[in-house]
Amino acid sequence: MRIGIVCYPTFGGSGVVATELGKALAIKGHKVHFITYSQPARLDIFSENLFYHEVYIPSYPLFQYPPYELALASKMVDIVRFEKLDVLHVHYAIPHASAAFMAKQILRTKGINIPIITTLHGTDITLVGKDASFEPVVTFSINQSDGVTAVSDSLRAETYDYFQIEKDIQVIPNFINLEKFKRQKKEHFRLAIAANNEKLLVHTSNFRGVKRVEDVIRIFAKVREQIPSKLLMVGDGPDRPKMEKLCRELGIFQDVRFLGKLEAVEEVLSIADLFLMPSEKESFGLAALEAMACEVPVISSNAGGIPELNIDGVTGFVSPVGAVDEMVQNALHVLHDDNLPTFKENALKRAHEFDVDKIVPLYEEIYQRTINEQLAVL
Repeated sequence: MRIGIVCYPTFGGSGVVATELGKALAIKGHKVHFITYSQPARLDIFSENLFYHEVYIPSYPLFQYPPYELALASKMVDIVRFEKLDVLHVHYAIPHASAAFMAKQILRTKGINIPIITTLHGTDITLVGKDASFEPVVTFSINQSDGVTAVSDSLRAETYDYFQIEKDIQVIPNFINLEKFKRQKKEHFRLAIAANNEKLLVHTSNFRGVKRVEDVIRIFAKVREQIPSKLLMVGDGPDRPKMEKLCRELGIFQDVRFLGKLEAVEEVLSIADLFLMPSEKESFGLAALEAMACEVPVISSNAGGIPELNIDGVTGFVSPVGAVDEMVQNALHVLHDDNLPTFKENALKRAHEFDVDKIVPLYEEIYQRTINEQLAVL
């Protein structure tokens, strides 16, 4: 198949999943064309089946804000026509699904019927989509898609609860490349961080309020009181300065490392003993899955789709949002030397259920089905 993928080219979950999906499809022989405003962060390999098309946004004094949606729709029209795409797969409802609808209507005037698959990832529904300014467009765009997927049962249910959706939404969970995300031998790295064999806790996120990074710091501070430990903070965002200040106030700054954004996060996960995800909202919890693939158990909240991934008492523990003391007790239980090996083993077993080779065929199936349905209408 010749597949167009539209996504945000960032380190966020939707962009990561879209990019990894495209790479996996290319390995299976499909021609995959990425259409976005800059090269996706993880599109870092050369392949005869991978193509990148930049959306150019002209700058005119007339426009107060760049008309990205119009430029994107025009680029989709161009690539569908000249690359003879079979299907467009847009990740994140705004503005990709609405731009795809516009592109589809333009292409129809040229005798081309292109099916559109829309994948919902989270904040496009739970945050942005609920804004009254965008809700009508989100609802319309989803209903006009030829196929719709969501990354968790929780997100699917929330979409139906908040929007008048007439389309069937198929749940296709996020996935993991177990060749990339696996525990590596990084003893020298661990020794540099934890010279006295302290336990290593890790958190990765974009350091926004919804990730409840303050809870991460407070959980660690209380764990540290009972178990010698260090905390590695991977990522960056608006809450980072406040978190650095909080670490100083709590007197734990010497045991917390802020590592910033990292390409090879699996190297940090390879030396970790526990992953913390106390998020207020999380449609799936891709960062937790990456940790589990590296044999790292998870202490998490029960937000969104996380309980569908992190099995309470098996791969870690799940607690109500904001239940810091409960998360501390759960963390201490997991980190106990008698328990940690079992939790690590269970985390890896669970990650194998989301192997890319098991999930990608589900996307291939929905592509082919919508293509066949489109042909049947003609």
